[in-house]
Amino acid sequence: MVDAPRLGQDQIKILLVDDNVFIRNLISQCLSMMGFRGIQGCASGLDAIDHIKAASSEKRSGQYSGGPFDLVVSDLIMPQLSGLQLLQWIRTNKDSPNRFMPFIMISGAADQKNVHAARDGGSSEFVAKPFSIGSVFSRIQAVIDRPRQFVATRNYFGPDRRRVKIKIPENGPKDRRRPNEQHATIVYSAKDVKRKKDATDTYLFKLPNILKQKMGLENARVPFEMPTEVLAEAEETLEREAEGFLDWAKSYLDELSENVAKAKTEVANRQSHLAEVNRIAHELRGQGGTFGYPLITLFGKSLYETTQYPCREDDANLEICRGHIDTLRAVIREKIEGDGGAIGRQLLASLNQAIAKHSKT
Repeated sequence: MVDAPRLGQDQIKILLVDDNVFIRNLISQCLSMMGFRGIQGCASGLDAIDHIKAASSEKRSGQYSGGPFDLVVSDLIMPQLSGLQLLQWIRTNKDSPNRFMPFIMISGAADQKNVHAARDGGSSEFVAKPFSIGSVFSRIQAVIDRPRQFVATRNYFGPDRRRVKIKIPENGPKDRRRPNEQHATIVYSAKDVKRKKDATDTYLFKLPNILKQKMGLENARVPFEMPTEVLAEAEETLEREAEGFLDWAKSYLDELSENVAKAKTEVANRQSHLAEVNRIAHELRGQGGTFGYPLITLFGKSLYETTQYPCREDDANLEICRGHIDTLRAVIREKIEGDGGAIGRQLLASLNQAIAKHSKT
């Protein structure tokens, strides 16, 4: 095993939030290979809030040697409390111990709507599933080496949503955000994070790089870089876990079948069962490509779209769901990697035929 360079990353406390224990443990393992040590996992946004509150309370009482968390890496779609709701709590709630905490959202639902929602909620970075170790590391590297300054207006508090300097045309629309920052009040303290009353008020926070300070690199100008062999070894860990992913996927397919069967007989609860199918389909579409099974991502995405609320709740749509489940089982049973070649095309054609057949009824 290649040792990660000691650049102080072991001083960073990471809260990893994902309702999928397999993915949560795998990401934690890969982060450990990069030299991070203070990693705690949570299965939901509610659990994460409890952990954050407890860490903050224990620090104040002097009973918690690890200190509060420095970084949150969270899935977007979770039961009980979503990643977006967790982000909102951190950024706006009076009980949040650190409203400036870096927050990396990770999700298989990486469409424009969700990416923009995370950005507008104050997310520091976004990682799309299927993910690679390189993509996860690059986002962590960004919040350590290139943290965006925070902005406070009447309607927003979070990292600056503009990554590049703006150019304002002479005859273009007026924009309060001026390139020379004359539009804003510069703040050098993290204490004033109250919502601004005037719509024209903009505050820019010029704060020290806390993560670099904790790592002991604030004055050394040393970038947080990881040798390629360390990242390569972590990527290999993902590949080795493909078999474990298939076992996990099989159990999810059993849950899919169970929910579709219940939806067939329990008409009054059909919507809730379809919602659970939608949640599981989201997990499958987000993970398949990560472990070398892009067909699982493809068919999982199709099932996710089929059951997205408000979807059809008739028996014909349940048959479309069954068609997806049968197709996914074939991919897993035969361990069809990549695009599957001729078999992959045949599976896709058969699924499209089933969708077309039942869509007409």
